[in-house]
Amino acid sequence: MPIRTTRESGGPPAADGPVASGGTADGPGRARATGGGRAGGGARPAGKSRARRAGRRGEAAWGWLFVSPMVLVIGLFLLLPILMALWVSLLHWDGQSNPFSGDADFVGLENYRSLLVQDGLDRTLFATSLRNNAYYVLLTVPLQTLLALGLALIVNQRLLRARGALRTTFFFPSVTSSVAVSTVFLFLFQGSGAVNSLLSWIGVQGPNWFADPRGVLSLALGGLGIVDPERPTGVLADHSLLGLSWFEWLSGPSVAMCTLILLAVWTTSGTFMLIFLAALQDIPRELEESAALEGVNRRQMLRHVTLPALRPALFLVLTLGLIATWQVFDQVYVMGQGAPGNTTLTPAFLSYSAAFDNADFGQGSAIAFILLALILVLTAVQRWALRERGTRTGRNR
Repeated sequence: MPIRTTRESGGPPAADGPVASGGTADGPGRARATGGGRAGGGARPAGKSRARRAGRRGEAAWGWLFVSPMVLVIGLFLLLPILMALWVSLLHWDGQSNPFSGDADFVGLENYRSLLVQDGLDRTLFATSLRNNAYYVLLTVPLQTLLALGLALIVNQRLLRARGALRTTFFFPSVTSSVAVSTVFLFLFQGSGAVNSLLSWIGVQGPNWFADPRGVLSLALGGLGIVDPERPTGVLADHSLLGLSWFEWLSGPSVAMCTLILLAVWTTSGTFMLIFLAALQDIPRELEESAALEGVNRRQMLRHVTLPALRPALFLVLTLGLIATWQVFDQVYVMGQGAPGNTTLTPAFLSYSAAFDNADFGQGSAIAFILLALILVLTAVQRWALRERGTRTGRNR
């Protein structure tokens, strides 16, 4: 029998019994509790980790269940048509048969070669559309971004009255139908329209906006006597790229294209204004107040506080503007369909015209995929240019 010690005895605990077999001085009950605690301490974390893993698997299963309808919709109406269009771009298909039944002629990369390599009308038209759209992008994206930022800075003033009315007024063109706005611009910029009437009041004879195919840069150079727009000579006329001479590439947007640029800037600035406005209101007021206490003026505040905080919004606006301007179609379709002289022709409209007007869906699809690749490359370059540049710190201080 083990010897039990009590408080009254005052003696030391016995050394035999459970103590000798690995127990503690407090007896076998404490020994069992201690041993069980050690064993349970190793088992409970393993059980909890297994429960957490099972819980995460259950959450993932429920997550996929909830998003599966949208995944099916995107796959059915976005990814599948893209793959079908990619296959059609390798065919000579007139749209009258099933492109997957073998009735269409498989031509491989012939549609791409006719647009990029082979001399002919197809490559000339495609190069013309790229030139027109490039000038459209180079002028529209900076102008709409600057205008949107300026409007956002104006309506963000706390002491400005009727800020809500101004926001609605600036945003209203963005929610108006592009077809309706294009029709209004046709009336405003016609030969006897309101714009030329206003110009006549100050002694300026306005052009026939939608019938003038001349490039504005060639007109400016011709006015300065540097080149003859009608008969260019020299290096600009002797060298070519994709079937267009260097002079044609550098002649600038036509007068008709300038009206499309004004239309795009007017209709899209309101949307981008809201993006900048949301970013401006997200800047902590304490940051502006501390800068003001340091004696920073408005110009320095804009350069060193506001613009760095607007970098994510600026990247978003530039990306959306770049994609939208390269995909412009509805204004071109309503306001001239490439006229005058193909100076408002764009790759998106050329793709539509090749497919539905000329019944060459293979070439139309090839134009669409070349345009997609161009947009992806330019977006990647823009992302690289606007990336966060960390400050270098020396290793030795």
